[in-house]
Amino acid sequence: KKISEGEIGDLQESGDFLIKPESKVVRLDTSQWPLLLKNFDKLNIRTAHYTPLPHGSNPLKRNIHDYVRTGFINLDKPANPSSHEVVAWIKRILRVEKTGHSGTLDPKVTGCLIVCVERATRLVKSQQSAGKEYVGIVRLHNALENEHQLARALECLTGALFQRPPLIAAVKRQLRVRTIYESKLIEYDAERRLVRSGVMGEKDNLVTMHDVLDAQWQFDHNKDETYLRRVIYPLEKLLISHKRIVMKDSAVNAICYGAKIMLPGVLRYEDGIEVNQDIVVITTKGEAICTAVALMTTAVISTCDHGVVAKIKRVIMERDTYPRKWGLGPKASQKKMMIQKGLLDKHGKPNGSTPADWKEGYVDYSETLSPGQCCLQRAGPPLSSVDKPLHFLWNRNELTLSSSSTPKVKKSGEVAGPTAPKV
Repeated sequence: KKISEGEIGDLQESGDFLIKPESKVVRLDTSQWPLLLKNFDKLNIRTAHYTPLPHGSNPLKRNIHDYVRTGFINLDKPANPSSHEVVAWIKRILRVEKTGHSGTLDPKVTGCLIVCVERATRLVKSQQSAGKEYVGIVRLHNALENEHQLARALECLTGALFQRPPLIAAVKRQLRVRTIYESKLIEYDAERRLVRSGVMGEKDNLVTMHDVLDAQWQFDHNKDETYLRRVIYPLEKLLISHKRIVMKDSAVNAICYGAKIMLPGVLRYEDGIEVNQDIVVITTKGEAICTAVALMTTAVISTCDHGVVAKIKRVIMERDTYPRKWGLGPKASQKKMMIQKGLLDKHGKPNGSTPADWKEGYVDYSETLSPGQCCLQRAGPPLSSVDKPLHFLWNRNELTLSSSSTPKVKKSGEVAGPTAPKV
């Protein structure tokens, strides 16, 4: 029943509208969220204070141009063509500049072949080592007494084995080591097929060459992008098995330019992160920024307030997708003002007009130290005559201090003098 405007006014005047306090907090159900945002509410929260920026987008909501160029295809490779031929055909069909695949399949092998398009080719190397699963056939020249005899023989063919490709193989015939994790006799069948490549299996939206060709035709002639979005997956799908770290929007572009992944920029992080483990760094919208190697465990991240969380392995996101947010602090702002006034050169280094107090505290971190030197800078007033200067001696990985006034020389040739050169 529709309420008239007069009744609404009476209801608002007579009713007691109040938001009552509740003991429980309603949590979001993110179990159905897509890709890297799945179970987002279960991530550990380091801080919830950040400024959302109107840049970037959900991987599934990208415009069709960016969607195609940051996606991959789980292709059902046909028999007889080589993997390189198939990838070249996909490149020609989609009219893109670059394509790559996650591992060469022999011409006769069919099944899952992950074809990465343009930006997604940065994940090819990580997918090549993600593990594969095959179904193949073995032809025996003599009859066997029973299947158990063959099963026992297959159990022996596990672990690291020497392998030389046969004459008909499409790869170089060179002795190599290959690890077989498990061999299992399923049934007698005259089919050889790759059923899983990394996280993608033959039941995960496996498409054929004709599907890709038809999807591109629909987009070219009918401007219907629905089919292209069905055959192409966002690259984030390849990273769903990685542990996640969520960064603030203000830190995204700095990471794209190669900045260190520092703890103050972390919003959320996952359980079970270990040192030297491959992880994925994402935005609050679920976009993959880069793959990285963890330098902190989950326990360390939860207890520290500063430090480097991870080392960048491969940057995925394009630069300037998010705005630049570095160089806005008080020191950087003062430096920009001094450059405009001519008190510093265009690179921010001291010149003849630079004030003395700025020169005393200036350290040029861009210059490299020589192997036999430890270059230090002391800021503040000069030492008095009664103060004994400290001498610094760099000896391989040790820094030794001396309070004497004479230089020390070691056998390896390192010298410590009364003054340290400025950097």
